[in-house]
Amino acid sequence: MNLHNRKVKILLAVFVAICVVVAYRIYSNVQSEKARAARMSQKRDIAVTLTETSRKTMIPTMKFSGTLDPDLSADVAPKIDARIEKVYVQLGDRVKKGQLLASLEKVDQGAALTAAQGTYDNALVELDKAKLDYGRYKSLYEQNAISKSTLDNYYFAMKNAETRVASAKGSLEGMISKHNATDLVAPFDGIIIKRYFQEGYYAKAGTAIFNVANIDKLKTVIDIPEGNVAAVAVGNTCEIVLPAYNNKKIQGKISRLAPVAKMPGHTFEAEVSVDNAEKIPAGLYANVTLKGEPKKDVLVIPQHAVVMRDDQQTAFVPNAKGVVTRRVLTVGYTDETHIEVLEGLKDGDKVVLEGQNKLREGSKIKMDEAGK
Repeated sequence: MNLHNRKVKILLAVFVAICVVVAYRIYSNVQSEKARAARMSQKRDIAVTLTETSRKTMIPTMKFSGTLDPDLSADVAPKIDARIEKVYVQLGDRVKKGQLLASLEKVDQGAALTAAQGTYDNALVELDKAKLDYGRYKSLYEQNAISKSTLDNYYFAMKNAETRVASAKGSLEGMISKHNATDLVAPFDGIIIKRYFQEGYYAKAGTAIFNVANIDKLKTVIDIPEGNVAAVAVGNTCEIVLPAYNNKKIQGKISRLAPVAKMPGHTFEAEVSVDNAEKIPAGLYANVTLKGEPKKDVLVIPQHAVVMRDDQQTAFVPNAKGVVTRRVLTVGYTDETHIEVLEGLKDGDKVVLEGQNKLREGSKIKMDEAGK
């Protein structure tokens, strides 16, 4: 048994040794190839085009898409269950605030209102009688003709009558409100943009019968990225393009900017308002272009000068001998041609504009100056 165990251990040791040798040879070959490639790149000058950092005023421009919705929109619904007796408006009609839109059946509500009025009137009569009784018995008490407990009974009867009057009044006011609720009126000036039901439909309380919208002003909601929100303020103007109207352009303004970011996207909701003097229909698709506050005298380089290396925005800067150094950049706003550099470069630095995809740290280049 000991002999067998010794053979197994020897075989395992030989196998491990072979694996170590093979791994070492593979590692040596890889390192040799890297060294050879590095020597070749050092020996061969790479032709590139250079540019130089500059300063300019950048106007942040952001593009969004959305829908132009009415500034005011509300459903009109009954407060009670009743059949729709008469509809006075049609889809697309303009209405004024308080204008009658539809009437519900009043028969049941009228009967209930009459009953509530009768109950209230009866309670008033009972209260008057209770007050007279209390007055008479108070006079008798003052003449020592009745006991205090008898007077108290008439006093509490008067108070109960007052309570019944208050209760009956509340019921009456409730029935008046329900009776008035049989008339559906416009909540504000606007247009009937939806009519959900016809005459004869039995409407349930809270079920929308109409939707009224005011399109004198339209609005759309956009989400401003966290990195651009500092350049946006209430009152900023926007250009809005309407594809459905042959790319017609109209103006809008930021009317509201959320003070708290939406998670998890870290965006700030902004509302763009449009004075709709031309009575453009609501619901149109819109492309919104927003220009932020100008950023003056910022350090920039052309966008093409920036490449991604190791998930970092990078530029290559040559020294006087043509050897490049990799600079990791912290960048700000990007427009159509340039990118703002916050950290990583300074005024007067030359950077590789074309050919940088062939470069690595320490590469030797053959320089060709380009315009800024």
